[in-house]
Amino acid sequence: MKIAIHLAHPAHFHMFRIVIGNLTKNHDELVTYNEKDVLENLVNNSELKSLSKKINAPKGSGSKIDLIKQFGKKNIGLYKVLKEFNPEIIIGTSIIIAWVGRLLNTKSIIVNEDDFDIVIKTAQIGYPFATTILCPLVCRTAKWEAKCVKYNGYHELAYLRPEHFTPDRDKIKSFHTGDQPYFLIRFAELTAHHDEGIKGINTELAKKLIDILSPKGSVYITSEKKLDADLEAYKIQIDPLDMHHAMFFANMYIGDSQTMAAEAAVLGTPALRFNDFVGRLSYLEELEYKWQLTIGIKTDDQSRLLDLAEQLSQSSDLKADWAVKRDLMLAGTIDVALFWTSFFENYPNSIAQYKDELNNL
Repeated sequence: MKIAIHLAHPAHFHMFRIVIGNLTKNHDELVTYNEKDVLENLVNNSELKSLSKKINAPKGSGSKIDLIKQFGKKNIGLYKVLKEFNPEIIIGTSIIIAWVGRLLNTKSIIVNEDDFDIVIKTAQIGYPFATTILCPLVCRTAKWEAKCVKYNGYHELAYLRPEHFTPDRDKIKSFHTGDQPYFLIRFAELTAHHDEGIKGINTELAKKLIDILSPKGSVYITSEKKLDADLEAYKIQIDPLDMHHAMFFANMYIGDSQTMAAEAAVLGTPALRFNDFVGRLSYLEELEYKWQLTIGIKTDDQSRLLDLAEQLSQSSDLKADWAVKRDLMLAGTIDVALFWTSFFENYPNSIAQYKDELNNL
């Protein structure tokens, strides 16, 4: 079967990497990708390079008009590449695969873990054209429920389960040596369309966190945006491919990125997420309240974030406690990479097969 997988964000490289490798054994694959942050570097420095083609859509000023133009260019670019490849199914998280799929009369599978009401603008213009929507059981999908196939897991488990990820201390030697504790602080850019009006960690708050954490270990910052000069000393330079090793060995993650909070959680690293999405995303709420692997704090409650950072950083058993919680979560969820692989290569028959399996449980 000819399968196309489209990567729109660096997180999607990790998310689909193992599945792409699995499918390559028996199928003809093409990986397309956008020019987004470090995504091109990730692809070109991996085994996916020989399978991949970049979709050219030069950035503009960032205005709404330019964003609309860029969206159109991405659609045209993907259409041209996929028309030549002629896939039987197109897979990805971006709604453009649904539009291009409809134009090519090709089935499309949107893989999503954000609730419909969080990504409502893109869902309204993309979901009607998608053949299938694949998402975690916990996701709210509103009127698109009939199109959805749901599974017991999260995107992050497609690449961070122990079966697929082995932490390696050698990968973090560029910024940290020895076994002494360290803490990661993350600044997300928060410029996506669904991030409008969303706030996160500011410089003043970061300084307060550093004051709390520094006596207990090293503090390192990773950031998508430019840092103030007095925070630059804490910024680490690390190969993006090695970031999950850094997260695994950290004593705590604190940040305003949803994806990295979920990654830290499924790795068993205590994760404090600080932004205005708290309480709104089902999969993160489940990681918090069912598995107790992450804690969400809204931006109007800075004192709670600082109190939790102080409290958790003082615990000598913190990582061990989280490891137990992680084991319970792993036992209560599926191997997402294996499920996706089977679902994609048996599609569309896999829809009925999977629903039959669920009904027989």
